Amino acid sequence: MILPKAMLIDMDDTILAAGERPAVLLRIADELAADLAPHMPQAVADRLEAELELFWSDPARHRVARFGVNEARLQVMVETFRGFGRPRLTDELAGRFAGRFATVRDEITSLFPGALEGLKGLRDRGVKLALITNGGADTQRAKIARFGLEPWFDHIQIEGEMGFGKPEEQAYRHAMTILGAEPHETWIVGDNLEWEVAAPQRLGLTGVWVDGYGRGLPADSPVRPDRIIRSLAELLPRDG
Repeated sequence: MILPKAMLIDMDDTILAAGERPAVLLRIADELAADLAPHMPQAVADRLEAELELFWSDPARHRVARFGVNEARLQVMVETFRGFGRPRLTDELAGRFAGRFATVRDEITSLFPGALEGLKGLRDRGVKLALITNGGADTQRAKIARFGLEPWFDHIQIEGEMGFGKPEEQAYRHAMTILGAEPHETWIVGDNLEWEVAAPQRLGLTGVWVDGYGRGLPADSPVRPDRIIRSLAELLPRDG
């Protein structure tokens, strides 16, 4: 396998495993079971997951809310709780649930196995690397510092600092310009089928989908990655 001149690499659920959202929601619902009663924790978690998935699947809404992820999540939870039948779940309880979400996500976040091995191996082989992540500046910078990611990259691009992010064309072109690479010389690696596969493929990049949780490509997905991996270490050529 011949490696490209440059790679644009996502962070959340690509380098860092933050836990799948349904599992986080159920954990918190179990913690708050007494307050949620008689509504069952699984039912609450399932309904929240459905509403959050619906919210973030809307590109226009995502562009508006992406710099205030915690605030947007809180509003979705408040509205979802208001939709439950008697006894009504309160806004205060929704606030506690939303507050716990960010805390629990932070507690369980860890490096995916093979993540640092993959980054080191790519650097050692001369591949130019850019970390390109959506989200707020403070939140993403804190994770970069916590896990010591900065030294592995030639360029770090955070949506909240730049004012633009995936899947905007400018996000990919800016990173490639900094690395001095053309689309045909660049791979992009990440877990989002639209942001790290479909959108950059339209610009001529190679889209590598990271299936870090082993869910498999959705059967109805119209997006076809150029390659599917479970770990960044799989990007390295095998000796011999």
